[in-house]
Amino acid sequence: LSNNDADRKVAGVVSSKPSYTMNAGLHSDYVAVIALQGRVPCLVQGPVNKGDMMVSAGNGRARAEKTPAVGTVIGKSLENFSGEYGVIEVAVGRI
Repeated sequence: LSNNDADRKVAGVVSSKPSYTMNAGLHSDYVAVIALQGRVPCLVQGPVNKGDMMVSAGNGRARAEKTPAVGTVIGKSLENFSGEYGVIEVAVGRI
């Protein structure tokens, strides 16, 4: 979970339905499956247009960014969103 806006330390998106799980035998109190590539549902905030680059919004969600800094991009939006908070599909790892 990132608490920083446009965080450079974000590596991907927590996946709800992974097709392949590396380290599947990992046991811990806080295990999360992270999507490093593919099409994944992503929590977002604010308006998003299809094709927008997505960066960390600082609260475990992503937001659209017109000119993202190198290393801050989580993925690219695959759909439009006009609400305050929601879930959209994002392409991760092919930017």
